[in-house]
Amino acid sequence: MAKAIMVQGTASDVGKSLICTALCRIFANDGYRVAPFKSQNMALNSYITKDGGEIGRAQGVQAEAARVDATTDMNPILLKPKGEMISEVIVHGKHRQNMDAKRYREEFVEMVMPEVKESLQKLEQQYDIILLEGAGSPAEINLKERDIANMRMAHLADASVILVADIDRGGVFASIIGTLFLLDDQERARVKGIIINKFRGMEELLTSGIEWLEKKTDIPVLGVIPYLDVAIDAEDSLALASLKLKKPKQDQSTIDAAMVKLPHISNFTDIDPFYDEPGVNVRLVSNLHQLQTPDLLILPGTKNTIEDLEWLKQSGLAESIQQLVKKGTRIFGICGGYQMLGELLIDPNAVEGDGGTFEGLGLLPIETTFFPQKQTVQVKGTLEDGQQVSGYEIHLGRSEKTADIRSFIRLEDGREDGVMTANGQIIGTYLHGIFHNRLFTRKLFNELRQEKGFPILSEEVKSDGEMREEAYEMLDHHVRKHLDMDKLYSFIQ
Repeated sequence: MAKAIMVQGTASDVGKSLICTALCRIFANDGYRVAPFKSQNMALNSYITKDGGEIGRAQGVQAEAARVDATTDMNPILLKPKGEMISEVIVHGKHRQNMDAKRYREEFVEMVMPEVKESLQKLEQQYDIILLEGAGSPAEINLKERDIANMRMAHLADASVILVADIDRGGVFASIIGTLFLLDDQERARVKGIIINKFRGMEELLTSGIEWLEKKTDIPVLGVIPYLDVAIDAEDSLALASLKLKKPKQDQSTIDAAMVKLPHISNFTDIDPFYDEPGVNVRLVSNLHQLQTPDLLILPGTKNTIEDLEWLKQSGLAESIQQLVKKGTRIFGICGGYQMLGELLIDPNAVEGDGGTFEGLGLLPIETTFFPQKQTVQVKGTLEDGQQVSGYEIHLGRSEKTADIRSFIRLEDGREDGVMTANGQIIGTYLHGIFHNRLFTRKLFNELRQEKGFPILSEEVKSDGEMREEAYEMLDHHVRKHLDMDKLYSFIQ
């Protein structure tokens, strides 16, 4: 039977997922079979398992760090917000239904708990260590009664809890003390250690505060983890506030790449590889003033294609995007963004809202019809130049050509995916992760460099898998160096 340890946080976005990813790699490197687990996850960035199940991206990444295949047991419930307090409820990787928050909490949570317990029990039989991740804070007193993502899971798994706090946002000691104060005695007894995360500065300045905290709580501080900018996928739209926008200013860059920040944007990590491209400035665009004239514009995935298409029209961005084509800007649509680039979006079954037929941007000769059945699958294929690419699909619509136009990818299963104009200026695809094919991305930006008269870069690039492996190993080294691993292991031995 596996031993369990759980990482909880004083708030959202304190770094729980990254700490869990680090511990997955640390335990794996130390010879243990470790499985990540998050009973209920709310995220718009999802991950497709080998058998086509949809789970939270964090658990997919953590499984990869642990060197095991991700399964839907690692995240039995995934909630994908659709707006207006409505979420798509995905259970064991498959769409169950769209549901409002009140009904979910009052009816559905208890109904689905046996399936959550079964997933946890299956993992306990297969692995040495179960690394559970909490959600938000365990001390939301208005939600605790029906909270199945924090202390309830810790009790079920008999897990020691590590509490993570973010010092970068300030008030770290107050957040720790406040969280512990709001836990009941049984819950507080499970908290065995504290991690102070995202530290910038001189650690000796924290010494007196840590001594006071340990004396006050009788709980050891396992470590102070310095801030680390590491190339691992973000899961939460909260990360958009600081989406690695650390590239040089535009006047120091050769290529200007912009992504439209749609109201219901999903899988925004599709453009993460852009940040690794030398001389590329990456911007998020949500209004006409920000749009300007980029060299490359990305229309990303969205949880509400039609609603976000209407937002594009009302904001004036739709017309401006059409004008950008005349100025030579490259346009690249992914999933919902691909559907928007077409002529018509047809929703006969009211899958996307009230149903009906909607005009797209008219930049690609395709029509998309929405169906209730979601396509979720890992895919591989070949580009026109013979290059092999891989990625994953998550979509409800099916797009058909209305004119003779080149397909973008021929998939291994015989299907054709996406389309592209004759001059390659406008491309649409259902393939999430297309830019994680680093050679494709390098070639794309080299074409832009050439067009602007800049030198092209070598096409000898590391694969995305190699770069992720380097990131996991960097995380292991970084976190292990600053954590009391002996004390941590004592909680699970």
